[in-house]
Amino acid sequence: MSRPPPHRAEPPWPRAADVAARLAAGWVPSPLHSFVLKVHSRCDLACDYCYMYRSHDRSWRTQPRTMAPATLTRTAERIAEHLSAHGTTEAGVVLHGGEPLLMGDEALTRTVRTLRTTVGDGVRLHVTVQTNGLRLTEQRLDLLGELGVRIGVSTDGTRAAHDRHRRSADGRGSHARVEAALRRLSSERHRPLFGALLCTIDLRNDPVRTYEALLAHDPPAVDFLLPLGNWRTPPPGLDPTGRRTPYADWLWAVFERWYGARTKETSVRLLDNLLALLLGATPQTEALGLSPVRYAVVDTDGSLTQDDTLRTAYDGAARTGLDIHHHSFDTLLLHPGIAARQWGAAALSDRCRACPLHRVCGGGHYATRYAHDTGFANPSVYCADLTELIERVRRRLGADLKAGAERGAPQRGAGNCATSHTKPAPANAQHPPSSTAPR
Repeated sequence: MSRPPPHRAEPPWPRAADVAARLAAGWVPSPLHSFVLKVHSRCDLACDYCYMYRSHDRSWRTQPRTMAPATLTRTAERIAEHLSAHGTTEAGVVLHGGEPLLMGDEALTRTVRTLRTTVGDGVRLHVTVQTNGLRLTEQRLDLLGELGVRIGVSTDGTRAAHDRHRRSADGRGSHARVEAALRRLSSERHRPLFGALLCTIDLRNDPVRTYEALLAHDPPAVDFLLPLGNWRTPPPGLDPTGRRTPYADWLWAVFERWYGARTKETSVRLLDNLLALLLGATPQTEALGLSPVRYAVVDTDGSLTQDDTLRTAYDGAARTGLDIHHHSFDTLLLHPGIAARQWGAAALSDRCRACPLHRVCGGGHYATRYAHDTGFANPSVYCADLTELIERVRRRLGADLKAGAERGAPQRGAGNCATSHTKPAPANAQHPPSSTAPR
């Protein structure tokens, strides 16, 4: 009989000695500018791909359902302390869960006002809520508008695509209720609150139909997420040999539809960032590139954790042993798992550093690099797919730039997008995966 893998408190890499070596070599941590607050640890959906409740980690079971007022106050004080110490005047806070709107209107109001009051007028604080959309009533949208909170909604496109995964505990699909919420959110009255739509890729879904179903809501931005898999638990449909690249094929179909539009219809963050990196810019994103990761996660009990997506690696992968009551965010920056994500190419495997594309792909999403024996010192499980997608986009972009130069004018459509698709991101635009990953 096979035995389950043993519980592991930390991976083989990185370790505290790696942090000490980097500090000795002159590395200076980049201060945080985004904070993910787990204001509610339960959810009113039972999505079958949820990394919180359906992966290796089960720590949510011991978390308080909501963040207590004292924990919220201390968190706000720690945020203010960190921003002040580093002279940061613009930052972001993501209210997250579980489903954050389960906290109720009174707690929501108290949370936002406590954060804004504590950080003070000297900081421009962007507050966002990442929700499944079920509780976006007119009354709640009015409240979020009064509080100045922008909204990200998780939806997977068409009814069939959405209801395959995003169902209630009784098996009912949630598409109709989310569509109704999105109609309210995209109305003239509430549209200023609309932040982005979040969609997890399912290879069974037609990519163009999925994109156009999302586009029907006229979102300011769309995030397409690769399913959270790694070398221990590969994502569905991935070819382990790398000879087929189904995820590259899927995203390439979206790219051609999006990039070939006569005018830019929305931002597709993954593709916008890919174009920016190929043109030599350095967008602040976790999914691609080598920019230092600059966000922190605070659980409902005040624990300071690594990114939630690491829960897909093994039980305890996101733990740091630190908490908001006894430790500062500067202390958190020296935790091996947090620090390694600020080291750029130095945190990549030898194989990744030898690859000419590593400055674009950045080694792939950190959580997708995990293997039991080597920790996170590996290429992403999506390496072949990322390589294929980057090469296709690079060839298309190169051909369009060359054609435009020969004609003395840019090409029509999003192909003339060297500027329109690569606008610099605002200071709070490094959307942490935990603010956008499916729950």
